[in-house]
Amino acid sequence: MSGIRYSAVIAACIGMSFSARAQVNPNEKLAQALKAIQENYVDTMEDERLTDAAIRGMMKELDPHSRYFSREESAGMRQAMSGSFVGIGVQFILQHDSLYVTQVIAGGPAEKAGLLAGDRILTIDNEPVTSIPEGNYGIMKKIRGQKGTTVSLAIQRKLIAGVINKEIERGTIPDKSVKAAYMVNSHTGYISLSIFNLTTRTEMDKAIQDLKKQGMEDLILDLQGNGGGLVQSAIGVADEFLQKDQLVFYSVGKDKGKDYYYSGGFGNFMTGKLVVLIDQNTASASEILTGALQDWDRAVVVGRRSFGKGLMQRPVNLFDGSVLELTGARYYTPSGRSIQKPYKGANYEDNVHTRLASGELTDANVIHFPDSLKYTTLVSKRTVYGGGGIMPDKYVPIDTTEYAGWLQRVTGGGLVNKVTFDYMDSNRTMLLQQYKDFNSFNKQFTVPDNLVKEIVTTAEKSGLMLQPGSKDRTLSLLTLDIKGQIAGQLFASNDYYLQVMNSDNDSYRTALQILENPAQYAGYLKSDAGVKKK
Repeated sequence: MSGIRYSAVIAACIGMSFSARAQVNPNEKLAQALKAIQENYVDTMEDERLTDAAIRGMMKELDPHSRYFSREESAGMRQAMSGSFVGIGVQFILQHDSLYVTQVIAGGPAEKAGLLAGDRILTIDNEPVTSIPEGNYGIMKKIRGQKGTTVSLAIQRKLIAGVINKEIERGTIPDKSVKAAYMVNSHTGYISLSIFNLTTRTEMDKAIQDLKKQGMEDLILDLQGNGGGLVQSAIGVADEFLQKDQLVFYSVGKDKGKDYYYSGGFGNFMTGKLVVLIDQNTASASEILTGALQDWDRAVVVGRRSFGKGLMQRPVNLFDGSVLELTGARYYTPSGRSIQKPYKGANYEDNVHTRLASGELTDANVIHFPDSLKYTTLVSKRTVYGGGGIMPDKYVPIDTTEYAGWLQRVTGGGLVNKVTFDYMDSNRTMLLQQYKDFNSFNKQFTVPDNLVKEIVTTAEKSGLMLQPGSKDRTLSLLTLDIKGQIAGQLFASNDYYLQVMNSDNDSYRTALQILENPAQYAGYLKSDAGVKKK
């Protein structure tokens, strides 16, 4: 009899469960779960922490690009997109439990206060550098702050006895999206964009105008590794190259309505040969720009198939300062292409290794497009494809040595930074006397063999052995990296690092070759020349 009563109780509970499930509003259910945790969980949990976790869990049910940013994260995101930050204008390296200044930004507060590359920072606001938690990130937070406030630094300078104390007022420091802009030769310019933020269009205006004053007729626009940013900035950059009222892209939202975005006709380089460099990490706003230029037959696209992000995010601000960045629309290039790659059931984020494993990054013939994804450009009616990134007009395979474990682990582990800085610390004065400018340095400077040997020896002692089959190529890239870092530190600009590295970049060299051959350039824009697309 007791068993019957027990079964009846279970049945009643199940019935109540189904009834409650049918009646409870999902919002009430979430609140009930939060209350249950607060009242019954063995440890105390902060409400905000639990709420953040619940929201992040909901985001996982959406697409890979819908994200939640807490108050702190959203503040950092806004700063990253602003094109500037508040600080003193230095770059630094932390090694041997010491903090060294590697670059001083021209015109910034640190330069005005007399800081020099090579200075060793001992304390920040009287706190020893060695006691600041979180390493580089903690130090950055201590140095940055509110505009107009001061930070106190105690430094040591080589060849000067004693400690030098500096009180530096924090100011606005530009965080440029144009990584480098220089003349390759008498008529070809080069601009590298790392992100699309609020100052990108202004930076592009200045860069193009400066290069045109130096005789630029052709341009290489480098979007390799550019993961995107603000869509409006991508439209602004497209405006530099497209004629008035040419469609840049259109979007389709939840209601299936279409919004169209056009160029304004106020560009600085609407004629002249243009090559755009892309790779597997070129994404989002970069793909919007590349797709527009390719669809209008305005540029020859060189490199490897881009990432494949065709979803537009719209920020929804929550009352506490946090932000939901939700996919609100899909975007399409002027020819009608969606370039969003599949993400359900795919290893979506592991972009490089997945593509290396498939062979796509070394052989264009591995990439197959079905006829259903075929589109035509708007002027020359060339064949282009959607459904998974922008396929370049001229495919350039990846240099697999760059992604080999040895080189990545040595550079990522800071070993090259350490050896380079030690060399600069001992030889800075001599190098500045010997090389008056970057051009003379780039032509004449040779990396000392002992620097390369030191890195290789240290790496091998830690178990990182060079592979015989790729040893020569690996050492060549390592040597170039050392030279680039020395150039950047010596002449206080990261532009020079990229300029050195470009000398051995296959996509960059291919772009130059195409620009130097007008018939070849025209051929890519008039027919389905280049890689055969299947």
